[in-house]
Amino acid sequence: MTDAASIATRYVALWNETDPQRRKALLTDLWSESGTYLDPLMQGQGHDQIDGPIAGVHARFPGFRFALLGKPDGYGHQVRFSWQLGPEGSDGPIKGTDFATLEDGRLKSVVGFLDQVPAAA
Repeated sequence: MTDAASIATRYVALWNETDPQRRKALLTDLWSESGTYLDPLMQGQGHDQIDGPIAGVHARFPGFRFALLGKPDGYGHQVRFSWQLGPEGSDGPIKGTDFATLEDGRLKSVVGFLDQVPAAA
């Protein structure tokens, strides 16, 4: 059985981590070595290529934080959750939904959809 809430919480913590060393440790713990990430703006395969988009978000939106929206759900090896990105404690202007596939309890692939993106972003 998939613990969707735990996976989603760890995933958001990874995306919120600004320290490259700590982020690498979180990434290594959460993702399989050959894991893939894909959304409409970026993609990567393997830890280094997945870390690149995460670092890019921090560079483009300094001070913004990811937060889960609603309750993550999942079944089997699949997890789905929604998130927002914005100043901490506010309604984030950027929102999305990610679909993850797990392998041996770690992320094998994540496909992200952007549900709300302001024109200025």
